[in-house]
Amino acid sequence: MKPTAFLINTSRGGIVDEHGTRHEALKEARRLGGAALDVLTVEPPPPDHPLRQAPNIILTPHLAFYSRESVIELQTKAAEEVARALKGEGPRSPVNPEVLTR
Repeated sequence: MKPTAFLINTSRGGIVDEHGTRHEALKEARRLGGAALDVLTVEPPPPDHPLRQAPNIILTPHLAFYSRESVIELQTKAAEEVARALKGEGPRSPVNPEVLTR
């Protein structure tokens, strides 16, 4: 990445190489402009985690999705999927669609 780039991860811990993103890349070598991480491999990160010391990083406790609207949408979609199942319909977005044809 460019030294001016900002890395943002709100998906899953482990997708970002935390060891490669740590303090050296963020501060000492200036290989990365900054980072915002909502997820880490270990949550919460231990007090001595190197990323906690980087001056140009934002760490959030795995709730970047959270808002009143997102919680309502999450609850609504879950209820809709239950209703579909009770009507004998398949799920809208199955993770493993091959099991639906068994």
